[in-house]
Amino acid sequence: MRLGQDLVQTTPTAEFSDSAWLDVLRAVDSTYAELVSYQERLEQQNAELESLRRSMASVLDSVSDVLVVVDRDGRMEETSASLRALFAEPGSLAGQPMAGIVDEGSRTILEAALHEVMVSRRRLTVEADLASPSGPQTFEWSLTPRLDDRRRSKGAVLVGRPVGELRRAYEALENSHRALQEAQAQLVRNEKMASLGRLLAGVAHELNNPISFVYANVHALERYASRFEAYFERVQAGALREELVRLRAELKLDREVRNLRTAIDGARDGAERVRDIVADLRRLSADGSGEAIAFDLAETVRVAANWVLRGAKHKPALTIEGEETLRAIGRAGHIQQVVMNLIQNALDAVAETDDPVVTVTLMHGDGMAVVEVQDNGPGVPPEARGRIFDPFFTTKPVGKGTGLGLSISAKIAEEHGGALRLLDGPPGATFRLSIPEAR
Repeated sequence: MRLGQDLVQTTPTAEFSDSAWLDVLRAVDSTYAELVSYQERLEQQNAELESLRRSMASVLDSVSDVLVVVDRDGRMEETSASLRALFAEPGSLAGQPMAGIVDEGSRTILEAALHEVMVSRRRLTVEADLASPSGPQTFEWSLTPRLDDRRRSKGAVLVGRPVGELRRAYEALENSHRALQEAQAQLVRNEKMASLGRLLAGVAHELNNPISFVYANVHALERYASRFEAYFERVQAGALREELVRLRAELKLDREVRNLRTAIDGARDGAERVRDIVADLRRLSADGSGEAIAFDLAETVRVAANWVLRGAKHKPALTIEGEETLRAIGRAGHIQQVVMNLIQNALDAVAETDDPVVTVTLMHGDGMAVVEVQDNGPGVPPEARGRIFDPFFTTKPVGKGTGLGLSISAKIAEEHGGALRLLDGPPGATFRLSIPEAR
């Protein structure tokens, strides 16, 4: 009876033990499933990390610039293949101090730069030499800090580019720029020679008149000199007073004395006129190079207008209005060429216009010296306004223009810190040239 009672009493305990084991098994199964899932995620992350490592290694092997990743102690963690090739190192330089591959003369510079980058957490650029087996090689290094999650410096990334390559690139760029400037200067000279060619007839006429005047007065002076020589020869010979009086009347010396002064004044005026024409021509033919200086833009405009009118077959009514004196900063030779081009274009535009009028206005405007050239011609067609300053674009018939005048003029204005614009609105066309005013 006691034995049966003991069996009855132990049955609930057995049932309780089985339930606990089931719970344990379930917990084990859940834990195992979680471990399997964690293992799968870990393997996936390892695969991604490996892919990233291979990608990073590929980048390091493919970059042409030298690339180094260093830790806080200045030891190299990653290096590019281009760096290893400099030291004939097929493997990795990882773990070695960066200072070990830097030339002794540059070591202090690079160490100070690394310290500055890690402390300030800002990018820095320095020049330092690598101590390669073939000898020191100068590199320009760009240093960028490496930061952890709490934005604390944990190292730096250094990217180096051979300075020799950079200097060769800069030299090639400078040579190209110089060639471009020379080509532009040649275009300016060619366009100026084209302008001079259009003015040759006017120049010849302007020079011929005063030279002919001087020549005629020189002949008169020669005639007067002959008469005075004849008279003074008789004086030297001791002629009597009555003979000298008669000879003086025959030679009309009293009148010739007055004419002598007129001939001298005329010859001087003609010579001065030739001198002025040559001086204007010399200013016109000057290349306009050199340092920008203060000059009178109004005087430059007047000289340019006179030269254009000298070579013009048909001379319209041309008026210059506004400021009598207008000081500007620039190269007077180049600005004179621009003004001549604008006035010549205006004269061409009104060639077939009844009562042609060209007006040049000089004015101040917001610290700029301004010249406006307006004509009452047909104006610029709407479809051509957007291309009017393009090189080789012209609205003139074939053979009448190069298409470079306005393009070069606009470039000259821009180089002077100003602008050349085509203003809106009829009648005719109005171009505005503005350059800095001298104060």
